[in-house]
Amino acid sequence: MQYPDKFHLTQDQNRRFARKNLVRLIFTNSRFEGLTTTLPQTQTIVDGMSAAGVSIDDTNVIVQLKRGWQYIINENKPLSLKIEQNINLLVARYDSLDPGNFRTGEVTVELGNNRGEYKPDSLNYKQEEKFFDELMHSDTSIADKAMTLMYHNMRNQLFWDGNKRTATLAANKLMIDHGAGLINVPLDRWDKWNELISKYYLSGEMNALKDWTYENGIQGVVLNKNSNLPKPDINPTDYD
Repeated sequence: MQYPDKFHLTQDQNRRFARKNLVRLIFTNSRFEGLTTTLPQTQTIVDGMSAAGVSIDDTNVIVQLKRGWQYIINENKPLSLKIEQNINLLVARYDSLDPGNFRTGEVTVELGNNRGEYKPDSLNYKQEEKFFDELMHSDTSIADKAMTLMYHNMRNQLFWDGNKRTATLAANKLMIDHGAGLINVPLDRWDKWNELISKYYLSGEMNALKDWTYENGIQGVVLNKNSNLPKPDINPTDYD
């Protein structure tokens, strides 16, 4: 299956789209850590206040996701492994053994729902560099690159903790920088998504997962500049 980009925004438009949806993105991503906060509670925490009934640990997850998203939205440098480290430093600041640093030991991933567990190979940084560089220079769409990077990084467990959050934000930085929309799977489809992720972890075959994500998880907006609707007739800088 080919994955042509569904959306064609400018970087600035995609950044604005991400900011507009910031609370919902954080609300969704927090589920990677098993949080059960509501959308209004998430909004309250993002606004800088404490939410009744939400623990300090859960609040920290949301605050650090906010900082991670703000970082990838505002960072002008192109995506790199260094930026992935910076993302992990932010989102896993309070729960990783060594936030922001690549994994140097063994880890085990519990797949849940009686699916067993997955043990990734030891991390080979040179191989990760090679994979990243080849992917970024490959003749594929941005959506394809972003999905491939996201799922590769999840499975290879580049960091001690926060790998799904880090991989998701890294993929979305690539999407935002190139105006391709956002990757954000709606919560009502997470059961199926987690099932496909578990199968991918065990098999190493991501095509079915990418096919599903392309159909269910890519969000954006189409702006029709050729509309016959009236346009404003002032220059906003005249009013600065």
